[in-house]
This record gives sequence, structure tokens and C-alpha cells, in this order.
Amino acid sequence: MCGRTSCHLPRDVLTRACAYQDRRGQQRLPEWRDPDKYCPSYNKSPQSNSPVLLSRLHFVKDADSSERIIAPMRWGLVPSWFKESDPSKLQFNTTNCRNDTIMEKRSFKVPLGKGRRCVVLADGFYEWQRCQGTNQRQPYFIYFPQIKTEKSGSIGAADSPENWGKVWDNWRLLTMAGIFDCWEPPEGGDVLYSYTIITVDSCKGLSDIHHRMPAILDGEEAVSKWLDFGKVSTQEALKLIHPTENITFHAVSSVVNNSRNNTPECLAPVDLVVKKELKASGSSQRMLQWLATKSPKKEDSKTPQKEESDVPQWSSQFLQKSPLPTKRGTAGLLEQWLKREKEEEPVAKRPYSQ
Repeated sequence: MCGRTSCHLPRDVLTRACAYQDRRGQQRLPEWRDPDKYCPSYNKSPQSNSPVLLSRLHFVKDADSSERIIAPMRWGLVPSWFKESDPSKLQFNTTNCRNDTIMEKRSFKVPLGKGRRCVVLADGFYEWQRCQGTNQRQPYFIYFPQIKTEKSGSIGAADSPENWGKVWDNWRLLTMAGIFDCWEPPEGGDVLYSYTIITVDSCKGLSDIHHRMPAILDGEEAVSKWLDFGKVSTQEALKLIHPTENITFHAVSSVVNNSRNNTPECLAPVDLVVKKELKASGSSQRMLQWLATKSPKKEDSKTPQKEESDVPQWSSQFLQKSPLPTKRGTAGLLEQWLKREKEEEPVAKRPYSQ
């Protein structure tokens, strides 16, 4: 299943992370719809707003279905046929949608048949493992393995379309398959866009943590096919829904258990043996400070952009005490990102807000 995510990137960084090629091979950045509704958070829970990718054709008649929009949507699908005036009165849980019953339940079958497919964006998601012999559960943060690529200049160079792919050297967003719907209040008012995350059986690497996982779209081709409802049929799109082994994780503290906690500590790796954050090492201290100083704040267009990336990379070194195997490939990345010489004063921690 998937009941908690993180998506803390500032809006401009998130936009660049979603650079893509349209059907004509042209480099593009997705347009935003209702950008002010996007609220970055280290700890997103159902009923909060999260950014999703979808085809521009859903909003603009005769648009190219390969063009993309980013729109904040409510997590927890509210069916278009729901008759109550308050979405919270929905009597069943639509946070997740099982792949094996997706064509059986009206709430999901109807919007899917209309091509209302979306991609839910996140740094990663949290899952809890039941500890044998106790009532306790250990939380983990799960995300794509991160690969360092060659830089070709400052972030400012990303203003040029031909450089988007070259410059992007930051966190690879987790891309999860979802379905969205549009609900209009019976008494009138703004249309509510909401979504559900499709889940599948867990891959082998995650099965010891939980038996279900999100349907992850691994790669640009899979994302394009899932979004392009104008060219890719529902039957073909559903072939993309399956477990992936291209995933890694690390244990985090119980701070994340409370969805009101919206701090960098939600993502910080912990040592499962001593049950505390890895504050003894200089690398861990600086990582936590980085997360604190880079917490999203109200964007200021006058703030000069830095030559180094403002997105964290985590190293698998923090998983050495974990009882579960993880994918290699991110080792050493944290050290590279921690070579930054300029440090800022930490910003105050903020409570969770929607």
C-alpha cells in the first residue's frame, strides 16, 4: 500500500525534474495548473494536496496528448458521481486502488475508462514494517536509486531547453501510476480534482517490509505511455502496472509516524541497532543541517541561483545496519553533495500544513 509520501522540493526545482520530450521530440517543461495550491512537505498524508502529472488534453481541447500539466490534487479519489456535499463523508477508502480490482470497482473503472490517468510525483514514500513479537512498527523511506550524472553548468543554464536534460543532476523523483477524477459539489462551486495511487504486490526487495507497494513507472517511456491516453489505450496502459525491483530504501525515525511532523528528520536515516539518528558522524550532522536549511520557503525571484544543486542525495552507507538488503548504486553520493562550503542558518521547523 502507500499511505504517506514526501514531496518537499520547491516548485521550480520540481518543474525542472519533470522536463520531458513531446511527441515531436521537443524539450519541454510541464505547465502548472493552480500552482499556489502546491505545498511542499516531508510528510504528506491522504486528503492533502500532492503534485501529479497529467496530459494537457484533459484541460485544453485539441491539445497534443503528449504535452503535460502539473496540478496539485487531493489525495483520495472522490468519484464524480458522489452526491454528498462534503467529500470527507465518502464511506470507503480511495487512497489506494488495487491493480487486481481496478476494473471491478466503479470508483476507479469509470475514470480509467475516460482516460483519467495521472502520475503522482514524490521524493519517495514511507512504509512501516511490523516488528516480530511486538506491537511496534519500523518506518522506512523508499525511493529510486540515485545516480550521479555529469554536470554541464549552473542551474541557471536550465533556462535553455536544450540543456534541461544535461543540467538536471538532482533527485530522481518517484513516479507512481494513479487515476484521477473530477467532482462537482451538488450545490455548485469549484471542481475538486482528486486521485488514487494504484498498488501491486510488493517486489522481492520490499516484501519483508510490506506485501503491497505503489505501481511505479520506471523510466520516461513508461511515464509517457501512461499519460498519453490519446494514443495509448487503457488495455495497453495497464500492461505497465507491475512491481519493479529498481528501488532502494533506508530506515527512518518514528518522527514520521505523526503526519503533523513536517521536518527534515522525517527523511533522515537512522541506525536500527542503536535506535537513534546517526548524529555521531559529521556526514549525518551535515545532512540533517542541509535538509533543515533547504526546507522549502516562499520563493523569492530575487534570490540568486547557486551553481550547486539544491536537492539532496542519500548514500546507501546509512543502510549498513539494516537487516534487509538494499540496492547498491547511491554509495558516495552523499559525500559529494556534502562538499558544499557555504552553509546557511537553519530555518525554523514548520508544522504540517495542507
